[in-house]
Amino acid sequence: MSKNKQEFVAHITPREEDFSRWYTDVILKADLIDYSPVRGSMVIKPYGYAIWENIQSELDQRFKATGHKNAYFPLFIPESLLKKEQEHVEGFAPEVAWVTHGGDEELSERLVVRPTSETIICAMYAKWIQSYRDLPVLYNQWCNVVRWEKTTRPFLRTLEFLWQEGHTAHATEEEAQEETLKMLGVYEEFARNVLAIPMVAGQKTEKEKFAGALRTYTIEALMQDGQALQAGTSHNLGQHFAKVFDIQFLDKDGKQKYVWQSSWGVTTRLIGALIMVHGDERGLVLPPKVAPVQVAMVPIAIHKEGVLEKAQEIFEELKAAGFRVELDDRDTYSPGWKFNEWELKGVPVRLEIGPKDIEKNQVVLVRRDNHEKTFVPMENLVEAIKTMLEDVHEGLYQKALAMREANTHVAQNMDEFKDILENKKGFIKALWCGNRECEDRIKDQTSATARCMPFEQEHLYDHCVCCGEEAKHMVYFARAY
Repeated sequence: MSKNKQEFVAHITPREEDFSRWYTDVILKADLIDYSPVRGSMVIKPYGYAIWENIQSELDQRFKATGHKNAYFPLFIPESLLKKEQEHVEGFAPEVAWVTHGGDEELSERLVVRPTSETIICAMYAKWIQSYRDLPVLYNQWCNVVRWEKTTRPFLRTLEFLWQEGHTAHATEEEAQEETLKMLGVYEEFARNVLAIPMVAGQKTEKEKFAGALRTYTIEALMQDGQALQAGTSHNLGQHFAKVFDIQFLDKDGKQKYVWQSSWGVTTRLIGALIMVHGDERGLVLPPKVAPVQVAMVPIAIHKEGVLEKAQEIFEELKAAGFRVELDDRDTYSPGWKFNEWELKGVPVRLEIGPKDIEKNQVVLVRRDNHEKTFVPMENLVEAIKTMLEDVHEGLYQKALAMREANTHVAQNMDEFKDILENKKGFIKALWCGNRECEDRIKDQTSATARCMPFEQEHLYDHCVCCGEEAKHMVYFARAY
């Protein structure tokens, strides 16, 4: 390898110059994905998949702690089953992928590659649920889904993506509503304590709710370019699917009743959120709890006596303490090149150790989020790294929160609304009368959509931002991915 190639990490487009290009540069050069031969599909490479595995692990623990069990349902859904629920079909019709042939033979009935699993799961629940003793059913599945999107971008919107979908059945409306809000709360807590991303939680409008749902709730995040990202949703399905698929149970009072249902899910777009909320000019910046490597060790003067041996000793100590640590003992790259590479990959803490450090019985720790350098005695290393990782997480969260607050604005009329979108961007808090006509007009004139009606309502003024009539809801609007 030439000296030039050893001394640099590939250029990343500045965010201010072209945010979209910056995003693409980061995901490719940090080795998260590669493009597949199929339009709109991505290959998630080991480093990217390791982030998803950590997300999956953290969420799975939370699901099981709240009483949910994992199951798996078929990838293929018969057309007749999908058509049983017309509202659902209409909502997904433009996005479904159809299987028409098995081998050389045309199928007697087309199959849908699942865009979501409500219909197939409901068909099974109708078989399994007979009595109140069978309730509640608290199932989740980790799987892939396919939606034939016209416009795609890795992690954010692809033809095939990975996700989890929870599907529950309950005896009463109150239990279903409690489940719906509880799981949204799980998502919000996870985003805060694992992803270091602040969320706005609230209810979707009728226009934006999930097809077939009674009510849809969401957590919304703001990206650095001022666009919103729906990070997770939780739906109270009411008895809509239960009546279509005849999911009934014999209650304690001896009467046959329909169950009440919920569904909730997040996807690999969370990785896109991580990149766009925390990333910088040097590449990824990963929160410690999802980082595939939490500590990257770079020995200095690796060929000098005792350096590699001491580094190996520290590596074993950190590994035994439970850190995800990697010792970069490659002798074909300079320390500077390695520094850049690990920064590009977003590793929260870099550990440097050389002959002078060994003499002083210390190491150098460098934070990825703010590049702060600290000299730490070796005997305090484990505790120091633990504290630093906690500080990195908190630093990332507070920075993201400050970014969101600085880019959240109030609009009292459509002129202010349009001006904010064009000149400031970000979230717009505005009052809305509740009429679909005004919501449609806002979208038509600005391309901004109602992200949610937040649980924490604010009395900003009295009138609808669009029509001027009496307002009923405070809404977060934004252009979104």
